[in-house]
Amino acid sequence: QVQLVESGGGLVQAGGSLRLSCVVSGSIFSINAMGWYRQAPGKQRDLVASITSGGATNYADSVKGRFTISRDNAKTTVYLQMNSLKPEDTAVYYCNAEIKTWILGDFDDYWGQGTQVTVSS
Repeated sequence: QVQLVESGGGLVQAGGSLRLSCVVSGSIFSINAMGWYRQAPGKQRDLVASITSGGATNYADSVKGRFTISRDNAKTTVYLQMNSLKPEDTAVYYCNAEIKTWILGDFDDYWGQGTQVTVSS
């Protein structure tokens, strides 16, 4: 069984910073790409940032220059450093990982439960 547990969300004023963390645990053979998505009320879930197992990163245009995604050496934890936060960044942020649970399996998508980020103006 695989679990993704996010932490670090909260309430912050515009211009402030937050750091999200997502720890992957359980029966894992390999992790490919990891990423963060967000979903605001009434809107679809969109990609915020992603990072491959090799460290290549990709960002939504709206967060470029403000957010930084990284992962630890063991590659089982992914972080999202969010600076210069804006009210429009308010959303539930979800961690995602492409995980293979055994050597002959495929990479499947796994999701965390989400963490609320609220930016006040």
